[in-house]
Amino acid sequence: MKLMLDEFYTFLNRPIHMGARAALVVLTVALVTSFTAPLWKISMTAPQYPNGLYMDIYAYKLEGGDEGQHIKEINTLNHYIGMHRLDQTAAADLDWIPFALGALALMALRVAAIGNVRHLLDLFVVTGYVSAFAFGRFVYRLWVFGHDLDPHAPVKVAPFMPVVIGHKTVANFETYSMPQLGSYLMGVFVIGVTVLVLWQLFSGRKKAVAAAKAPQ
Repeated sequence: MKLMLDEFYTFLNRPIHMGARAALVVLTVALVTSFTAPLWKISMTAPQYPNGLYMDIYAYKLEGGDEGQHIKEINTLNHYIGMHRLDQTAAADLDWIPFALGALALMALRVAAIGNVRHLLDLFVVTGYVSAFAFGRFVYRLWVFGHDLDPHAPVKVAPFMPVVIGHKTVANFETYSMPQLGSYLMGVFVIGVTVLVLWQLFSGRKKAVAAAKAPQ
């Protein structure tokens, strides 16, 4: 058992492949680029809005169509059914995301420069946590928007869960919610780090098997 643990810790302290280091740099570029693109788009159409209304969610802001006019229209509609306003206060929930992504980028570059297998595994765990927490928080905020309705609103609607991905009909509105380029770039980073970890584990196992079969 002790021998197995010693081999495992030796593996953790092994430098990662040069190819993995180069891949991490490329993945970090994709992650940083996600700041410049929207993460999510929420849109809606109705007979009174045949051209639709939409809102883009960035890592640090909300941006409505028609130079922000769409968010004003959405807030007017929200007022009638008692939903919270979409403004800087609502966007405050996004404030931590740029810092988390920046920390991930710096961590990835550090692993690319001087990291070993242990550091790569740490990056994988932190990346998974940030990704799961960010998506979970997004779903939770949507739930709050659809359930925490003003009981004194002019129009009464039953609490509902806004659509997370895909399409949903709410009253006479067809609502759509889909990930955008920023989320895809973040997904590339998450999947890329996962593949690198699996690659390191697979290559480490191959070396361990080869060493065990080698004549003593």
